[in-house]
Amino acid sequence: MTNQLIECIPNFSEARRPEIIDQIIAAIQSVSEVKLLDRSSDLDHNRTVLTFAGSPAGVEEAAFRAIKTAAELIDLDQHTGAHPRIGATDVVPFVPLSGASMEECIAIAQRLGQRIGSELSIPVYLYEAAATRPERTNLENIRKGQYEGLKAEIETNPARQPDFGPAKLPKAGATVIGARAPLIAFNVYLTTDDVDIAKKIAKAVRQSSGGLRYVKGLGLLVDGRAQVSMNLTNFRETPIARVVEFIRREAQRYGVGIHHSELVGLIPQEALTDAAVWYTQLDQFDKEQILESRLFTSPSAASDSAKACPSFLEELASPTPTPGGGSAGAFAGAMGAGLVAMVAGVTIGKKKYADVEAEMQAIRVVAENLRQELTQAVDDDASAFEAVMGAFRLPKDTDEQKKVREAAIVQSTLNAAHIPLHVAEDAVKVMELAIKCAKRGIVSAVSDSMSGFAMARAALTAAGYNVRININSLEDKSAGEKMLAELAELEKEADALESEIRSVMKERGGI
Repeated sequence: MTNQLIECIPNFSEARRPEIIDQIIAAIQSVSEVKLLDRSSDLDHNRTVLTFAGSPAGVEEAAFRAIKTAAELIDLDQHTGAHPRIGATDVVPFVPLSGASMEECIAIAQRLGQRIGSELSIPVYLYEAAATRPERTNLENIRKGQYEGLKAEIETNPARQPDFGPAKLPKAGATVIGARAPLIAFNVYLTTDDVDIAKKIAKAVRQSSGGLRYVKGLGLLVDGRAQVSMNLTNFRETPIARVVEFIRREAQRYGVGIHHSELVGLIPQEALTDAAVWYTQLDQFDKEQILESRLFTSPSAASDSAKACPSFLEELASPTPTPGGGSAGAFAGAMGAGLVAMVAGVTIGKKKYADVEAEMQAIRVVAENLRQELTQAVDDDASAFEAVMGAFRLPKDTDEQKKVREAAIVQSTLNAAHIPLHVAEDAVKVMELAIKCAKRGIVSAVSDSMSGFAMARAALTAAGYNVRININSLEDKSAGEKMLAELAELEKEADALESEIRSVMKERGGI
């Protein structure tokens, strides 16, 4: 294998005939540069999720062979199952792991989509980070009406035209291909067989209905039990524990509880660690306290890694476009959140501040979450810029290619504006927490609270520049008007907080 590692998690509309899945797996394993990591089948859903990883070229080829095999063996006209689907190979996401970028996964999705459309005559839709139209970012929009609905509309409705392949649906259906961050497929079973309750809870929890951000959900009946079936698209921003507790509270409204939950496929260890920390209230927890982490990281390996990997500041100073100002802003915000967490932490346990201990504990948890989000945004901002550059490099020789390229530029630019806007939101939250620490935290650390505020203010300023420059680069700026309005409101809030911190500085710091 190369140093680059990409994960692929194709979903196939078959589970009741294991011999079919065996043949698809054999097709994947016929490529030497990939490794099968997981096989998960659900009979009620009649759906199998496979997970494999490897080099970019190996993963791309293995995905093609799997899709080709599935198309030969699965007839959607004969398929039934609880889970929504439009194809034999329903969805194929590529996820960047070590040494790989989102831009590279987008390029794989585009190449594979074109090959599937031309060689297999299967309609292909691009989604998530690879989407060519804003409305196709979300999988549920593409899958609306399922196979039967798409079959009725694909030839006559321009909105259902595929990105690649014919506007005609074969028995293998259509395939959705894209690039995304790690996703957790997570199901919660309830202590009832009333599927309407599951549907109501799913509506309450999913983002599209006003619920939790980065949660997609459906209410289903599986094995005679009501199930809330979910995809968690960003476990760092919306942790599993938060989702479970939300569902638990909603279930109580209907007089039911959680029976058990299940994973479909694999889960990052970090997600489970975060859930354990939340439930055990290990406020002072450090991931270095995990026994296995210490065992598998020798001092020499850590030393070699430090020598081999340049620091963020070294990367920032290098003569490359990324990381740039957006990443630097997120890094400043993360430093601000870190300072706030530190002040809250040193206040906890002091007898003189016993009356604010509960508040400081809560501030520390929130600040740590913000620090993690802003740290992730450092890489996300760089990846978003690289995706914009990748869109500009798409071919434009034909009218169709120009159309695809223009749509990709707009979508990637809006995403590149959305990330710093989220940084701006987090920065204002850090500023609010910094003021609380400056007012009520340990007085010997008041300058640290104020420094945290200053870092967060700088993060907001840098994020604002990046939001505006991306929106203003669009020919049609109307798509970004809402983001600009949100940014203006955040800046107004920050101005008010600036006045408040000055008063606190005079009162507690004598500055």
